[in-house]
Amino acid sequence: MGKYALFVLFILVIFQEMKAQGLYQPRDIKKAYANHTRSEDGRPGKNYWQNSGVYNIIVTIQPPERTIKGSEIIKYYNKSPDTLKKLNLKLLLNIHKAGAPRFAGVDQNYLSGGIQIDEFKVNGRLEALNTDAAFTNKPITLRKPLLPNDSLNIEITWQYQIALKGNREGMIDSTTYFMAYFYPRIAVYDDYNGWDKLEFLDAAEFYNDFNDYTLNIKVPSNFIVWSTGTLQNIDQVLQPEYAKQLRRSFISDSTIHIVKESDLAGHHITQVNNMNTWIWTANEISDMAFGVSDHYLWDAASVPIDEVTGRRVSMQAAYNTNAIDYKKSVQLGQHSISWLSNNLPGIPFPFPKMTSFQGYSDQEYPMMINDHADDTRFSQQFTQDHEIAHSYFPFYMGTNESRYAFMDEGWATVLELLMATDENGPDQAEALFKGFRVKEYSENSSSGIDLPIITPTSELSSAQNGGQWFNSYTKPALSYLALKDMLGAKIFKKALLDYMANWHGKHPIPWDYFNSMRVGAGKNLNWFFKNWFFSNNYIDIGIAKIIKTSAGYKLIVINTGGFAIPFDVKLHFKDGSARIIHMNPAVWQGDQKQVLISINTLKKLKKIELDTGIFIDAGQKDNHSDIP
Repeated sequence: MGKYALFVLFILVIFQEMKAQGLYQPRDIKKAYANHTRSEDGRPGKNYWQNSGVYNIIVTIQPPERTIKGSEIIKYYNKSPDTLKKLNLKLLLNIHKAGAPRFAGVDQNYLSGGIQIDEFKVNGRLEALNTDAAFTNKPITLRKPLLPNDSLNIEITWQYQIALKGNREGMIDSTTYFMAYFYPRIAVYDDYNGWDKLEFLDAAEFYNDFNDYTLNIKVPSNFIVWSTGTLQNIDQVLQPEYAKQLRRSFISDSTIHIVKESDLAGHHITQVNNMNTWIWTANEISDMAFGVSDHYLWDAASVPIDEVTGRRVSMQAAYNTNAIDYKKSVQLGQHSISWLSNNLPGIPFPFPKMTSFQGYSDQEYPMMINDHADDTRFSQQFTQDHEIAHSYFPFYMGTNESRYAFMDEGWATVLELLMATDENGPDQAEALFKGFRVKEYSENSSSGIDLPIITPTSELSSAQNGGQWFNSYTKPALSYLALKDMLGAKIFKKALLDYMANWHGKHPIPWDYFNSMRVGAGKNLNWFFKNWFFSNNYIDIGIAKIIKTSAGYKLIVINTGGFAIPFDVKLHFKDGSARIIHMNPAVWQGDQKQVLISINTLKKLKKIELDTGIFIDAGQKDNHSDIP
């Protein structure tokens, strides 16, 4: 039998096993597989498609004036097989309107009037567009339906008043703004759900098409702009000395202080014009964000990430003079970018640059992160690592955070732990991870927390005792770590890279992840995914019984909580010696509620402990037992 025939037979066997232990699929997901837009081998189906757009945006900002003015031209391509009679316009900054639905309450400084559309044209024809009653979605009926494989042009002129304080964007101070979700955009129209009509609740925000962008940002002289994308006109906006320093940073391993505190007083950093236009471009990217300030410091360096091409990634930081922790931001970012490129996922960093902009939100955007200042360097580093890790999930992979947040937040949570371990050692990294990510979960017994991870994020709320937090970050991160422990680092990475190769630049859903990992690992993992993603399990194992035998001891460990976790059996002998037996999650396969462990030894045991490591046990009293 040839190699190809053997491979086909292997896939068929995997599929038969999968059907015998199939995973639940909602009806909309079943429809996608029936339509062959997605495939059970984990790859996009033969009929897979996704729409896209080309955005040309002009924004004018004149701090401390709060009114932001913008215009844009969108060329939108319908690559679906459907005739679109309507569009859905996303107006995300309407989250600031009074009465808008949100995950949490806000104060008066958060509120504004939302986005005002001054002019709206479709294919050059002026259309009336009343957005007074709209929050973050505005359906638009087209006079002429958009046919498959056709396109249309939309022109929008808009304005809004920036919020004095937002959760993720807004005024940092009177002359420092961080701009995100700042432009009207066409919502995603996909193969399993149609138009994305979920309201933006100021959380779980990212689900965008991969578009091409040209962004013109007009600001007064003396203001610097940091943005997603590549700056196209360095010499037209920066004085020669600073343009030279910026270019030097693109090939420098050492941090270059492009703008120092002594430079700020001179007001000679930018070109002297009434207004400067900073032009940024980015292609096949899911969003744009930027920050402006007239008094932020600017550091930059770069890091090599691809030995084959010699490509380097620029790492930059923009921050206030009193943000002590930010003085190391560039060096820490260099480490993050290098580690992600060479370890896990081990894909060369997908973007040309990353900028850490001091704000107050701890939030990621393509090529930009907006983090608060923190007096504790390690804590700030942990946060920055997390946000940079998002470059792969959701910005390289295009996952739907608004519906399945665990597909990006869970991975960023895993990667922050692994990077911190490399940077600071396992003890410090795991202590922070357990305290920040897991301890509260282990101590909370509410029903909201035990909802299955697969529960759509849009159906959870902060009122459900942290269900949204734990289902997006903690539980999925622990599932990925448990899977890594069970498969081993090599097979786990191979399967992860298969998943990412299948779906980068596209829109994967959880079942694409399950299928890709199963085929990539060459193992039927449905039992594991059922256990972690489709159950009400939690973490709680314990010692049920210890039996003395002629060969040593028999240990019975029960799984009260149900999650398939790894654990160590720590044996303490009466002669003062010790031994550790590691048990990986596979011992719980088949919904095993207890496992029998044979301990072959001639020594006498004094004590047995179960150590669950970062998988903090909800009930630890039965995790140790003295032996008379």
